[in-house]
Amino acid sequence: MKYHATVAGLAQEWSNNIASREVIEHRANFWTDPRAMNPNNGAGEVIAIRTDRDAAQLVEWWKGSPGHNAMLLDPRFNVMGAGITYTDRQYRIWGVVNFFGYTTLPAGTTNSPGGAAVTPPLPAPAPTMCDAPGKQMPPTLNLSAAAIKGPGDLVSVNASGQLVNRASNGARSYGAAKTIGTGFGGAKDVFVTDWNRDGAYDLLVQWTNGNLTVHQGIQAGGFRAAVTVGSGGWNTLSLAVGGWCANNRLPQILAQDTAGNVFLYPNKGLGDLSARTLVATINPARKLSMVDFDGDGFQDLVAVANDGTARLYRGWGTPALRAEARPVIAAGWQDVTGIRPLRGVTGTNSTGLALKRSGDVVQFWDVSAGRLASPSNIPGPWAGHRLAQ
Repeated sequence: MKYHATVAGLAQEWSNNIASREVIEHRANFWTDPRAMNPNNGAGEVIAIRTDRDAAQLVEWWKGSPGHNAMLLDPRFNVMGAGITYTDRQYRIWGVVNFFGYTTLPAGTTNSPGGAAVTPPLPAPAPTMCDAPGKQMPPTLNLSAAAIKGPGDLVSVNASGQLVNRASNGARSYGAAKTIGTGFGGAKDVFVTDWNRDGAYDLLVQWTNGNLTVHQGIQAGGFRAAVTVGSGGWNTLSLAVGGWCANNRLPQILAQDTAGNVFLYPNKGLGDLSARTLVATINPARKLSMVDFDGDGFQDLVAVANDGTARLYRGWGTPALRAEARPVIAAGWQDVTGIRPLRGVTGTNSTGLALKRSGDVVQFWDVSAGRLASPSNIPGPWAGHRLAQ
């Protein structure tokens, strides 16, 4: 691990910012800040606070947290910068560390603060299916007129094949149901994602005839005409959609076949999704969902088996899963027909799962603390609705 004063300045500015506001939150899109100097092999950020001024204990806290310690030990990262802010309020020390991975170390990288410059370039990492075709930084759009307005919205398909959205109002509350599309009666599953990272939410639709289509969202409302990105055989797979690859801001697909093999399909835009790589072979699942369960900045896979047990398969931003035990995080989920990862439902940057269950019940389970909190029901009516994921 090397040091860069510019990265340290980035971390210090954010440490001062959150300390002055007394708010613990990550900087949105910190990896795109010019002071990040275009990392091309991953990015991470850890934050900690204490009521004393013992900076060493900040590090010990990170090391004692599995998610944070994984970021400290992530082999992709080779440059860091730290910011420390002292205050006279309840929390007397605030710490922020930014980590970045570079194929070639940026000019000005040193072995330590004030140390000699590092000159030998690092060897380029071997290419993987995670490699991004280009940098993706979505604009910040006003989505008030869009069909899907935010990452906490609940989208479903009703018995008539209409696509219905309930916009999130925060604090686990939702607006009235609104029809945003028709003709989805033949869909096996619908997934909500910003497939092209243009800032508007799109639909990835898995059809019972085996096709896979993308419906691009429009800021002013509605969707563009469907584009087929997969022909035949997709109806036999269980899918999860999200940002599995840490070095690629486009969403990807994890797909499990009936033998339990999980494949990563890289995002090809509106091109054909045929290239894939094997991620792992796991217990066959009837439902998959991609969510950052442990809050370490990497997407994880939640797999629900036929017996209703839900297992956690943690990711770390590469095609492979972490090599570790696979804990059962829930049981009794055999009636679950849809799982939707949500953000911002209970607060800024909060994370949770919505589950469609028997009896026309939709539950919200908060996972912001790295575990499943007690669920609460989201008012419907949900009769005849299938939850988009």
